[in-house]
Amino acid sequence: MTPSEQPRAETRAETAVYTHGHHESVLRSHTWRTAANSAAHLLDALEPHHHILDVGCGPGTITADLAVLVPQGHVTGIDRAPGVLEQARATAAARALGNVTFGTGDVHALAHPDASFDVVHAHQVLQHVGDPVHALREMRRVCRPGGIVAVRDSDYAAMTWYPQVPGLDDWLALYRRVARANGGEPDAGRRLKAWARQAGFTDVTAGAGTWCYSTPEERAWWSELWADRTVASAYAGRATRGHTDAAGLAAIAAAWREWGRAEDGWFVVLHGEALCRA
Repeated sequence: MTPSEQPRAETRAETAVYTHGHHESVLRSHTWRTAANSAAHLLDALEPHHHILDVGCGPGTITADLAVLVPQGHVTGIDRAPGVLEQARATAAARALGNVTFGTGDVHALAHPDASFDVVHAHQVLQHVGDPVHALREMRRVCRPGGIVAVRDSDYAAMTWYPQVPGLDDWLALYRRVARANGGEPDAGRRLKAWARQAGFTDVTAGAGTWCYSTPEERAWWSELWADRTVASAYAGRATRGHTDAAGLAAIAAAWREWGRAEDGWFVVLHGEALCRA
């Protein structure tokens, strides 16, 4: 069955909620992301003339890097949240990029014709959607035959750290409960290959990548953004709807800061990665 023959998306209620929201503590992490540290698995496949769709582009830092790498091509960044797109446009404008545009969009029902792009990219998206297999089918539909759908998602259960601050175990258990209650799958990284095959891809190259935080500066940055996110972001509001209370969140934030002060502190985020040939 070709992508255009796949059942097209019906009008549907949103079945998953973006767990983090776009609080400053979340964007502090998102704006740190670059093509080099977040899309390295894709870069060797890019050609200067490629047209790219960047799904879930957020503040646009990865999107802008991709635009630099396809100077004769074009990058379209889409996100469900219109507010964050203003920051994405400002990011592109600050770099004087003329080959990138942004707009709202839903990965479950992409507003693009079949075979519109050479590359469709999504970073940390599939863990937050209600139907990741359908999302991958949509991404495949708008990718030209022979093109690439590139996805990367973290895997929360595979994250590891030292020292073993007990409160971080509480953080991980709570986050996974909240994410699943929102309709997402926090352990998405290990599932990307399976989801891609279920979506109809037969040529899938699966791999893994990491972010590692260990220097004093990295520990301070990572621990503080998670401490702030725990008590002040949209995640905090969702967590206190039957999963914990304000005191529980405060204890987890304190655990993050305790880990951040540890001179031997080390934290690794594992990501699943997949390059899927359309």
